[in-house]
Amino acid sequence: VQLQASGGGLVQAGGSLRLSCPSSGRAFSSYAMGWFRQAPGEERAFVAAITWSGVSTYYADSVKGRFTISRDNAKNTMYLQMNSLKPEDTAVYYCAGDLDTIVVVGTTRVKYWGQGTLVTVSS
Repeated sequence: VQLQASGGGLVQAGGSLRLSCPSSGRAFSSYAMGWFRQAPGEERAFVAAITWSGVSTYYADSVKGRFTISRDNAKNTMYLQMNSLKPEDTAVYYCAGDLDTIVVVGTTRVKYWGQGTLVTVSS
């Protein structure tokens, strides 16, 4: 599975961005997928995850109610809609996937990673 995050950019606090993560692999629909982020000087952290079917989603407490993860298996693409952005959301955002849902939810032991996309939120 090859992944590539895109859609990052510079936005003012309170604004919105939508990240995309297309996959080139045919097995995309079999994988649980997640978004992670890494701020300067910090470790990579879990943001959100979605099961292979899209039925169940999971979020870090810091983004609940503001971010929405989704996927379109017909397009082999995962998304992260980010609303009410805050300066503390500034980070490089990575998409990742694994056959094991438990690994994707809240851990960084995910097998497949895409290159990150930078999100900068100005105050």
